[in-house]
Amino acid sequence: MFLKHKPSGELVEVLTLESMYNPCQHEITGRFHAGEELQDPETFLKSELVFPSEESLPRCWLDAHYREGIFQTSRVAQLV
Repeated sequence: MFLKHKPSGELVEVLTLESMYNPCQHEITGRFHAGEELQDPETFLKSELVFPSEESLPRCWLDAHYREGIFQTSRVAQLV
């Protein structure tokens, strides 16, 4: 999977996909996909990554409590 590093604008190859989907982990291991040589792996903050189309990562990949906001919103809607 390739994502875009917001600060540099470069593509990052994600090497630890399980970390990408785990909302309790805030970093992933990846490497910049630039130049002709294979780059060394680095640690990247998930908050600094987006899809190449500039679309944000899904909230369920970033926030372990993402469902709490959903339930609160639906309860308010039911009360109204």
